[in-house]
Amino acid sequence: QVQLVESGGGLVQAGGSLTLACTSSISVFSVATGAWYRQTPGKQRELVASIGTALTTGSKSINYADSVKGRFAISRDTAKNTVYLQMNSLKPEDTAVYYCNANLKDRHYWGQGTQVTVSS
Repeated sequence: QVQLVESGGGLVQAGGSLTLACTSSISVFSVATGAWYRQTPGKQRELVASIGTALTTGSKSINYADSVKGRFAISRDTAKNTVYLQMNSLKPEDTAVYYCNANLKDRHYWGQGTQVTVSS
């Protein structure tokens, strides 16, 4: 069973930075697509960034939501079973609960979420 544990959330002022980490209980991120989603009350969970391996080329595949391009960076360390989300130039609208996701052959695993609050 895949268990994901997030860490690194907290309170930060606008313009600041935070780094989130998601560690898996087993070695999954070398084969699964790792991703970060976020959710605010009353809204659907939205994809922030994802990192995987392109099936055709074997190269790394990274995608970002338009709202975070140029400010956030997703990365992974497969030796540590961990996916990171480096968040820079944070804005109040980035405030949300951030969830780690692992998509393994279309089976989704979720972390418990970590709160990120950006004050203006």
